[in-house]
This record gives sequence, structure tokens and C-alpha cells, in this order.
Amino acid sequence: MVKKLQKLSADKKKSNAQLSSTVKDSAQQIWLAGLGAFSKAQEEGGKVFEALVKEGLTIQRKTQAVAEEKITEATSRVTTMASDIGSKAQGQWDKLENIFEDRVAKALAKLGVPSARDLEALSARVDALAKGSKAAPAKPTAKPAAKAPAKKAAAKKPAPAKAAAKPAAKAPAKKAAAKKPAARAAADTGASSPSSAS
Repeated sequence: MVKKLQKLSADKKKSNAQLSSTVKDSAQQIWLAGLGAFSKAQEEGGKVFEALVKEGLTIQRKTQAVAEEKITEATSRVTTMASDIGSKAQGQWDKLENIFEDRVAKALAKLGVPSARDLEALSARVDALAKGSKAAPAKPTAKPAAKAPAKKAAAKKPAPAKAAAKPAAKAPAKKAAAKKPAARAAADTGASSPSSAS
């Protein structure tokens, strides 16, 4: 048994020596491989670095082109959305403006303020009356009855001016204008009667 133990211990010593020599050899090979890789990297490192830089430039150009396409696409979408929103808002403002104008016109009509159409119509009537009075000038005659139509025309001219101030009072102004010449005609006939009696 002792011999067996000695053999085993001798075998262990041999195996330990073999193991240590194997480890030393492999460590030496690893070291040499590292030195070889380092020298190769130094020789070809510049070439590899330049190749990597070129590859990086191509990738950067591709990504920039894609980014620019996306930016232009997004910009066009935003501009179309903005124009759509702007046109819708303009339509709403137009509707609101029309509603406001209608309500203001109704309120002014209730207050009796003449509208632009009323003023244009009045201006046209005044122009027509002015042309009518210039076209047919009053001829002085010896008859007192000729003065009455001239007074009627004079009485009619202020009536449209009053109608411009109060368009709702057009009918009463016409009635008053019609009553005044009739009263003047009666006064003229009454005045001519006493003078003829004397």
C-alpha cells in the first residue's frame, strides 16, 4: 500500500509538473498572440480607421437624407393643416360678421335711423326734384293763382329733408305738406276776396 501511495504521489508530482508546464506554454502562446495582434493592429489600424470613417460618412448622409424627407413631409402636412384651419376660421368670421351686421341693421331700423339705401333713395328724389324745378321754371304772371303752385313746390322741398331725418314719419310729413298749401290757397283766396270787395 505504501508503494501504491508512493506511486500515486509520484504520479501527482508528474501531473502537477506537466500541468504547470502546459499552463506556462499556453500563457506564453497567449502572450505571443496578443503581441502579434497588437502589431497587426498597428500596421492595419490606419486602413481600418479610414474604412470606418468612410462607412460612417455614408451612414450619416443616408440618415440626413431620410431626416430631410421626413421634415419636408411634416412641414407640408403642417402647412396644409394650417391653411385648412385658416379657411375654416375665415368662414366662421364671415358668418359672425354677417350676423352682427344684420343685428345692427335691425337695431338701427327700430331706432328710426335711416339706412344707406334710404339715404340713396332720398338723394335720388332730391336730385329729381331739383332737376324738375330747373326744367320747369315758374313764369311770373299777373294772376295770383300762379303763386300758389310755386309755394307748393317750395313747401315740398323741405318735406324730403324732414323725411331724411325721420324715415318712419314720411306719411305724416306728406299729409302736412298737402294741408299747408291748401290752407295757404284758402288764405290767398280769402285775402283776395276782401281786397276785391274794397
